[in-house]
Amino acid sequence: MTKQLVLMDHDGGVDDYLALLLLLTMEHIQPIGLVVTPADCYIQPAVSVTRKILDLVGRSDIPVAESTVRGINPFPTLYRRDSFIVDNLPILNESEEIQTPLLTQSGQEFMVRVLMEAPEPVTLLVTGPLTTVASALDLAKGIEAKIKQIIWMGGAINVPGNIALDIEPGQDGSAEWNVYWDPLAAYRVWQTQIPIVLCPLDITNTVPVTTEFVRQLTKQRRYPLSDFAGQCYALVTTQDYYFWDVLATAYLGHPEFYELRDWETVIVTSGKSQGRTQVKSGGRVIQAMNKVKKEQYYAYILQQWAR
Repeated sequence: MTKQLVLMDHDGGVDDYLALLLLLTMEHIQPIGLVVTPADCYIQPAVSVTRKILDLVGRSDIPVAESTVRGINPFPTLYRRDSFIVDNLPILNESEEIQTPLLTQSGQEFMVRVLMEAPEPVTLLVTGPLTTVASALDLAKGIEAKIKQIIWMGGAINVPGNIALDIEPGQDGSAEWNVYWDPLAAYRVWQTQIPIVLCPLDITNTVPVTTEFVRQLTKQRRYPLSDFAGQCYALVTTQDYYFWDVLATAYLGHPEFYELRDWETVIVTSGKSQGRTQVKSGGRVIQAMNKVKKEQYYAYILQQWAR
């Protein structure tokens, strides 16, 4: 069976690491590289965690590159510090040396190179802002034809965003963080012809990390992947937590679990709605994950991490 080529671009949040962990269990997927974008993280520990996860699953052959892009609206420090905590988890530090190398190329340069060298169009799995993708497109416009589709965890279509107004005063609460970090980058990608499959807050709000799920995961802690996932989820149990990036990634494993819907949309780039993914007649047509078979989804995640 021919494997699907996937290049992942994540931004170092807890759910980004778990999305990577899930991706690495998919036997029909061939990850051809990983880019870490410095958004919901501090970049040095985020890159370190990424490399250690690859070591944990025995995939030190997958190249890792650090993006040097910057956004417009920084993530709060409280969110970003989780990258330091995960980097110090015991399960990732049994070895004194990291085997997975870090490329000297920037993430955006690496993205251009790996896309141009790929023997067929590549799926981009993006679980952070689109800034690195936009930068790569500006570096080499020819890569657009090399991108099969972008699967992106981002946006809020018909539900409120997740920008806390006490953290970002002056906003109207309609934006989602991965868009808000750099609305201009999302706008840039919206101007392309690349097919976009969006995993917005509309669907992620319906798939929480439940107590029952964590209990089932705990029963599997003899498996290293379940143990690591359980330690990560233990960091976030004091807040409402959802399967944001993991839900987007699972689409690659079982697209038949999902119902998609077409929307005509625009990205708002300024003003109090900056970062909003707005439904607008005549706008860019994207597909959005609308519903998911939750029981099958939860069972699939537990199955994939039982190793």
